Amino acid sequence: MSDASTVSGAAASDASARPPAVEFRNVTKVYGEGTAREYVAISDVTFTIPDVVGHGEISSFLGPSGCGKSTVLRLVAGLEPQHPPTRGTVAVLGRPVVGPGADRGMVFQDYTSFDNRTVLDNVVFGLECRGVSRREREAEGMAWIAKVGLDPRRDATKYPHELSGGMRQRVAIARTLVLKPRVILMDEPFGALDPATRLDMQDLLVTLWREVEATVLFVTHSVEEAVYLGDRVFVMATTPGRIIDDIRLPTASAPARDTQSQPWFHDQVNALHARIEQVEAAAKHPTGDSRHVEAR
Repeated sequence: MSDASTVSGAAASDASARPPAVEFRNVTKVYGEGTAREYVAISDVTFTIPDVVGHGEISSFLGPSGCGKSTVLRLVAGLEPQHPPTRGTVAVLGRPVVGPGADRGMVFQDYTSFDNRTVLDNVVFGLECRGVSRREREAEGMAWIAKVGLDPRRDATKYPHELSGGMRQRVAIARTLVLKPRVILMDEPFGALDPATRLDMQDLLVTLWREVEATVLFVTHSVEEAVYLGDRVFVMATTPGRIIDDIRLPTASAPARDTQSQPWFHDQVNALHARIEQVEAAAKHPTGDSRHVEAR
């Protein structure tokens, strides 16, 4: 057995002996239950994402609008009104989610910087809340500003309105990762960016993910983004939201632009596009056949 196989086997064994990073058991979320406005956002969602120490996993959640992708993320985050679930259990690192926690960090599509704080003050906000000394938190913040591809000397004193969209998302990522969360939740974080910047941010995420070794749950509408980033892809259907496919993917070994030219990438993207089209057609015609079609 090769050294690489030995390491891989040891990691798998270690992951199986640890509580999962994230676990859903028969989770249903109903808004306005028992009223005329009752709406089932997700129904009987069950999945397990292992806690792979020294590696972590990126799990992409893909599906049409309204399928409950963001509901799943916000249940993991413990954010109202999605939290708590109506039925079922949500656990992170073996503990039931009772609300937001320091073991989880979230990056939204909307730029969530504080407009009255500089880039540095935005990045270190969480450390400040934890009572970390000014000298220590600013040193850590400057390091993370550099890690996300900004210039500490030029950009640290800028305010959010002075930054491009891509730069503001870099700040949001730095503010999340400086806290070293075990689980990172990303809800369409690159959706508002232009195509070239989006590819750059995907590469940045992969680089930083390898450094922090965290578990990432990534919501996207982009099949290409889901395939490039994901170790696995959860495909969701709507009315009600539910997981219909759990697909393991090869790990991309090249930057996003290069990966997109590889045959396996095209094959997987085409298969998933076909699957999403099937899901959307089934939603429009509920009597249609929505049985599982495996994407390879």
